[in-house]
Amino acid sequence: MWPSTSRTETVTCLACGDRIARSMAREYDKHGDRWDREEKVFEYLCKSCHGDLCHHPRTELEDLLVELDAGNTAREPFLSRYLEAIEERYGTLEEES
Repeated sequence: MWPSTSRTETVTCLACGDRIARSMAREYDKHGDRWDREEKVFEYLCKSCHGDLCHHPRTELEDLLVELDAGNTAREPFLSRYLEAIEERYGTLEEES
């Protein structure tokens, strides 16, 4: 027998913490591969938080954050090291006029 589809599953938005119906949420996969569903557990974002995200590819970002010990380093030193690493890898960051 198929599971009941009338049951409303609620999930928690990982950005703001609001509890929302699963049908009103967007799936988030920190590895950027939401199409490969084998043995995967997704996190969720509410539509508002999902819309606020930058949707550009983040190739190499996870590896860079691990390399720079993100989450275990004070904010200012981390940001300084992050900018240095970005400039070293991709060139100087300049504002467009």
